Amino acid sequence: MSTLRQKAIAGLEEGDTFEIKRTFSDADIVQFEALSRDHNPVHSDAKYAEAKGFDGVIAHGLLTATLITEIGGQLGWLATSMNLRFKRPVYIGDELTCVWKIMGIDEGNRAQAEVIVTNSSGLAVLLAETTGLIPNDAERELLVSITIDET
Repeated sequence: MSTLRQKAIAGLEEGDTFEIKRTFSDADIVQFEALSRDHNPVHSDAKYAEAKGFDGVIAHGLLTATLITEIGGQLGWLATSMNLRFKRPVYIGDELTCVWKIMGIDEGNRAQAEVIVTNSSGLAVLLAETTGLIPNDAERELLVSITIDET
């Protein structure tokens, strides 16, 4: 069981901060393109991407945003909104670090978080705010028996 899931079971609190790292491969971009049907050639054709001003093929912005949903999913966070600001391109092989911090939780288990995703150089590639519902006591008890495929 992931440490993120364990923290969700124990109970989330304002100030909790979570971090994951991930590197996207060419295969990840190809799979995301097929799933999303986003066939913008900046994601598949290096010459086109370079003509657009990039150093090569770039990952889809929403693929990068899956780091946010990875943490949220592990926490049992049911998103009600996301505000995404894409700051820089993400290239194949960039090691991304996603840091998610809970900024507040109200009595109805509605929470707000701020997220920053940085690249291998430590530069922000994505800034985000998200709101959502965190697990209540009954849901946290159920999380104990729900397994996660972490492959």
